[in-house]
Amino acid sequence: MQIYEELVARGLIAQVTNEEEIRKMVNSGQAKFYIGFDCTADSLTAGHFMALTLMKRLQMAGNKPVALIGGGTTMIGDPSGRTDMRKMLTKEDIDHNAECFKKQMERFIEFGEGKAEMVNNADWLMNLNYIDLLREVGACFSVNNMLRAECYKQRMEKGLSFLEFNYMIMQSYDFYHLFREYGCNMQFGGDDQWSNMLGGTELIRKKLGKDAHAMTITLLTDSQGNKMGKTAGNAVWLDPEKTSPYDFYQYWRNVGDADVIKCLRMLTFLPLEQIDEMAQWEGSKLNTAKEILAFELTKLVHGEEEAQKAQNAARALFGGNGSNENMPSTVLGDEDFTDGAIDILSVLIKTGITKSRGEGRRLVEQGGVSVDDAKVTDFNLSFTRQALSEKPIVVKKGKKVFHKVEA
Repeated sequence: MQIYEELVARGLIAQVTNEEEIRKMVNSGQAKFYIGFDCTADSLTAGHFMALTLMKRLQMAGNKPVALIGGGTTMIGDPSGRTDMRKMLTKEDIDHNAECFKKQMERFIEFGEGKAEMVNNADWLMNLNYIDLLREVGACFSVNNMLRAECYKQRMEKGLSFLEFNYMIMQSYDFYHLFREYGCNMQFGGDDQWSNMLGGTELIRKKLGKDAHAMTITLLTDSQGNKMGKTAGNAVWLDPEKTSPYDFYQYWRNVGDADVIKCLRMLTFLPLEQIDEMAQWEGSKLNTAKEILAFELTKLVHGEEEAQKAQNAARALFGGNGSNENMPSTVLGDEDFTDGAIDILSVLIKTGITKSRGEGRRLVEQGGVSVDDAKVTDFNLSFTRQALSEKPIVVKKGKKVFHKVEA
């Protein structure tokens, strides 16, 4: 099976602008493609997984990825999939986030001479002259067509700022610039980017003529897979300081029965024959499939050693032997104690299980917190520094989140 056919079989392709040409270019390793990443946080999320693994698959087949860091477009903010305007970030914040993205991408993509490239659209967008841009690019866009785009329609009721209205033009200009200056002939993205991406292909056609259109090819990842990634991305980071390898493992270990095979196909590099065999599994065997999924994805992001530790910790906990050797842990210092003690709500915040005392209080009220397998019912439950230094406790949220706490 060639690479394009494999992408289809894994459920990664939804819409294309010219399938026969795409198939030929991708299968022959002639595609030079880009995927954009706006720097809205200091870490990539599990929501970026599909894009990262897609780049890796295509690079392994001889195609050349261009990782586009959105240092410029992040200054505006993409309205796609949003009900309100994104938080405005400073240039310093965006530059810092871009550097964090680069380090994490290097775990997936091989950069270097003749390999993958990494570019930042701030290098060309920040230097554009507004009048020149209006004359060169603005004349190629129909406002009527733009307002019919799904990414704008869903925002019209609440209000779409003129700032965000320019995002499609900026993203389209990215493809135009990459096509001219880098020989980039293809772009990939999620289904919520379809209108923006078509804007890029249309801009190239209008500016460079019909002959150029054959080289401007757009692919989209499957809409359901894209939503799956975004759901994960709301809580799960690729930075181990923000989401520990254990918590990362546990997230994927707890995916729904209906999603596990889909995730295995889309996100892992396991052979399709092996996954097809797992698709026949039922009942308790689905838990084995979830373990395989969690291990494979944790290995991709954090390495095999951390994946093995996370798996061992999870098996020990759910196997009932109480081992907490590889469990996420927090060591409290003197400054965390008041008069030599700390209450349960403060413990929940210190461990990152909750973000506020109010959230912790509600969790306790709902019966969702236990310490050493004893359900917590008293908000005033406290632990002394001496007790925690002599014997750590295991704080549990629900049935799946465990955290060791010691002094």
